[in-house]
Amino acid sequence: MMPIPANPTNASIQPQSLYDVWADLAWRAMLTEVNLSPKPGLVDRLNCGAHKDMALADFHRSAEAIRHWLPRFMEYGASCTRLPPESVLAGLRPLGMACEAAMFRATAGVNTHKGSIFSLGLLCAAIGRLYQLRQPIAAETLCATAADFCRGLTTRELRQNNLQLTAGQRLYQQLGLTGARGEAEAGYPLVIRHALPHYRALLAQGRDPELALLDTLLLLMSLNGDTNVASRGGADGLRWLQQQAAVLLQQGGIRTPDDLVYLHRFDQQCIERNLSPGGSADLLIVTWFLAQISQVNH
Repeated sequence: MMPIPANPTNASIQPQSLYDVWADLAWRAMLTEVNLSPKPGLVDRLNCGAHKDMALADFHRSAEAIRHWLPRFMEYGASCTRLPPESVLAGLRPLGMACEAAMFRATAGVNTHKGSIFSLGLLCAAIGRLYQLRQPIAAETLCATAADFCRGLTTRELRQNNLQLTAGQRLYQQLGLTGARGEAEAGYPLVIRHALPHYRALLAQGRDPELALLDTLLLLMSLNGDTNVASRGGADGLRWLQQQAAVLLQQGGIRTPDDLVYLHRFDQQCIERNLSPGGSADLLIVTWFLAQISQVNH
């Protein structure tokens, strides 16, 4: 049993500038993640996971809509190098909201990539800033710059005691989960310290790239306090998913195509429990994107 190819084959647009090259990689990262199959509880080429409101085609349309906004995040990052980094986020918000609107138009109102707009928007703005300042563009510098952009974000947005709590505020107050905001403000430690080194090591060992990505997804699922999972299954659901992913890794992970049977079983269990690790999927997109950055000459 072989994994279904994840890499997009319809790359018809030829990048004409460095910003286009980086934007193209971010677009490919989104497509690579959603096409990767099988993924527990997530939309892929085999099924819609624990989702009844979205399908593979929605993610393809969404990625295409977002693609055209990514260079704008880079341009903004390059245009405000005189601002202290913690002041950049306020200017990114209107771009992010406009990009979200384009996503919703493309999907007829389905939220496919809101988390990725946040993370890729930050990283693309970091690319623009570092490129303009002639500083090294690498996974570590990009994540550190994104962290600078988000300084104080968790305190400002999650610790507020509003009468009507957002889902993120509720999960923070009940379970202490900081979600995408906390991961960004901390400089994406799950990616930099865990997922990216793991993925690179598997590739260096000669592991099939598809299988390496699936194994890396399991690692993220085992470590991530995924608010998508917690919002559906509470603390018990999150704990169960983390434990199941950890057990699979302890048993050797996804080394050969024969191991995919365990992912199929995990997928069915997630569907039955209505659990979808969307936060880990977003971090897998970041992982793949950052893994490709070093290949761009600038």
